[in-house]
Amino acid sequence: MNATDPVPVLLVDDLPANLLALEALLEGENVTILKAGSGAEALELLLANDVALALLDVQMPEIDGFELAELMRGAERTRHVPIVFVTAGASDALRRFRGYEAGAVDFIAKPIEPDILRSKARVFFDLYRQRRQIAAQRDELAAAAAALRQADANKDRFLAVLAHELRNPVAALMSGLDLLGRPRAADQAEEIRARMDRMLFHLSRMVEDLLDVSRVSEGKVSLRTAPIELATVVASAVEGSRHGIEAAGHRLTIDLPDVPIVLDADHTRLAQVLANLLNNAAKYTPEGGNIALSARVAGNTLELRVADDGLGIPPEKQPHVFDMFMQVEDHRRNAQGGLGIGLALVRQLVELHGGTIGVESAGIGQGCTFTVTLPLPLQPAGPGEQPGRS
Repeated sequence: MNATDPVPVLLVDDLPANLLALEALLEGENVTILKAGSGAEALELLLANDVALALLDVQMPEIDGFELAELMRGAERTRHVPIVFVTAGASDALRRFRGYEAGAVDFIAKPIEPDILRSKARVFFDLYRQRRQIAAQRDELAAAAAALRQADANKDRFLAVLAHELRNPVAALMSGLDLLGRPRAADQAEEIRARMDRMLFHLSRMVEDLLDVSRVSEGKVSLRTAPIELATVVASAVEGSRHGIEAAGHRLTIDLPDVPIVLDADHTRLAQVLANLLNNAAKYTPEGGNIALSARVAGNTLELRVADDGLGIPPEKQPHVFDMFMQVEDHRRNAQGGLGIGLALVRQLVELHGGTIGVESAGIGQGCTFTVTLPLPLQPAGPGEQPGRS
């Protein structure tokens, strides 16, 4: 609650004229007035509203002010609502004792002194605002603590995955060195070196991804944008992902517009985005699957789609696939390794280009489609031309 938000206050009196008088006295105090003509009506209002102060008339039919106060103190929701009794009769010691025993914090005698009522009410209004602010801060701290616990769990999971991913290529490199040191390894040297080369490439890719995520998160990545043709970016991306696609026997189809599409983008980073999406599709598609890369112009934007007929993503996981270290359980058993940072890096690089990325999947086993939307540079369009094309 902000200091400028109205504070709810409950006025209870069986006489409408008294309710109007109390409302008039509190006018200008930035309050929301709730009025009840009986104890029963007041209880109904308290069930639906949290109030900062209750001003109760003592003498009311059916449920008087004391009985209403006792009922309020007996309910968890209204146990701590400050109660001030408004009485027209003489306030003797016995009556005051009964009132305080019922849970009152003060008495105000009629006729009411306006300044006294306002002064006392402001104390409770300020206390209410402070309680609300403390409650909001408590909720924020609880949410922050939960986020820290989740981040800590993600870190532990990531370190476990990283250790596993590093162990395999390191073991392969050590094995390769051992084989190369044997006298009869000459005939297999070329094959061993090729295998070691693949492992080193895998290690370097992981390290580069880690560094890129760190750089982007710290705002240390600056794009080197220039007018570039989409076809050249796609060619670089396909070249960077060709090994994984061909190794799994996938069929890659590319569908680009017939006319050149010019982007104002960083060639290296945009090619990295598409290569990561193609590698992701290759990784999570069973052998011999289909991968499609397509592009189309929609107004002043370019839509790039990478679709596959692979493992798919369950609906509940789709909003989180771009989160850091996120991996679908079923995918972990079928993928050929990975740290769960590729898609998070893709989103960050797309956003640096002023674009957006989304994912669609009908569910497990139904494949998925990633769509990258990028702005096209605004250029004067000639006859029959579209903006962004040359």
